[in-house]
Amino acid sequence: MTFTADDPAVDQVRVSVLVAVPPDEAFRIFTEDIDLWWRRGLRYRIAAGRAGTIHLEAGVGGRLYEAFESGGDTQLTETGRVTAWDPPRRFVFEWRAVNFAPGETTEVEVAFEATASGTRVTVTHRGWNRIRADHPARHGMDAEGFLRTMGRWWGDLMGGLREFGAGRGG
Repeated sequence: MTFTADDPAVDQVRVSVLVAVPPDEAFRIFTEDIDLWWRRGLRYRIAAGRAGTIHLEAGVGGRLYEAFESGGDTQLTETGRVTAWDPPRRFVFEWRAVNFAPGETTEVEVAFEATASGTRVTVTHRGWNRIRADHPARHGMDAEGFLRTMGRWWGDLMGGLREFGAGRGG
C-alpha cells in the first residue's frame, strides 16, 4: 500500500478507550486531572526526568502546556491551544510538537460518548498531511509507519486515562 500526502489515511490517527465513569466525570478527569493520568518520561513529556506538570486550561483559547524547573527558573512549553469547548461532549485543540516551526500545527479532537459501562473517549489526531514528509517529528518514517507509531503513542496515553478513571469510578 502506498500513501501520498493528500490521502485521508495519512492525515489522522484515532484511538478509543472505555473509562468506567460517566461522561461528565471522564471529561473532568481528562481536562482537570491531565497531569495525574498523562504518562511520564521522555516519550510523553518535555520535562522527562525532571519534575514537571501538564496543564490544560478550560475553554476556547485555553492552553495545553507543560511547566518544569530548569536552571532555577520555571519553563512553560505550550503544545496546544483549545479551539472548541463543549463539555462534557468534546473539545478540540491545536497541537504543536516542540520541533514544529511557527505556523505548523495539527489538530486533536477528544470526544466523550456514554456507554452502558461508562464513557468511550475517542482521540482523533489529524492534520498530519500539513506536516512535510521529511519533518523531524516523523522520525524518518514513511506515512504509514508514522501513523502506526502515533496510534500506539496515543493508545499508551489513553491507557493511562483508562487506568486512572478505573480508580475513580470503578
